[in-house]
Amino acid sequence: MGGPVLAVELAEAVPVAGIERLRELLVGLSTRFEEKRVGEYDLQIRAESLGIAAGGVDGHRPFLVSLMGPGVGDEWIFEAEHPDAVDQEALIGFTPTHAVDVIARADEPIDHLATVLLTAAIMDVIGGIANAGLAHGQRAIVEGLPGLVATTSGTWPWPAAYGSTEFLRAWSRQSGFRLLT
Repeated sequence: MGGPVLAVELAEAVPVAGIERLRELLVGLSTRFEEKRVGEYDLQIRAESLGIAAGGVDGHRPFLVSLMGPGVGDEWIFEAEHPDAVDQEALIGFTPTHAVDVIARADEPIDHLATVLLTAAIMDVIGGIANAGLAHGQRAIVEGLPGLVATTSGTWPWPAAYGSTEFLRAWSRQSGFRLLT
């Protein structure tokens, strides 16, 4: 079963040292870690390592973290997720050349919280701007949160919010928080 997905937009390729720091972060948070290729990791994250109490649910949450773009891998996915119709430079100040997808492989409430906090931890290491799809009615919830860079009202493929780690963490504390799945 698939769960929520967040993307981190990057203005340039992540240097080798940054990829190593990302790998170290993920190894430290994981109970299972498999490197499928440089920059692509299949993991089990301990919810407690992100500060989340499991609350009776298995605290070991499955994720795929995938760095993509020219020279790294999954270029076709990067191209598909970055259509020419959206002028991201006008929204976030740069045109992304690379991205990281953080993909939960389960869809319990704990997975939504773990996805947003894992994405913030990844951004603490490699930088970037989070790109989060918004469900109906969520734009009003995120407007005014600290660290929000921009929102879209467009329809391709859904409205989105762009923000910093501060934004992600503030959003996760909102009543009824849930990522788009």
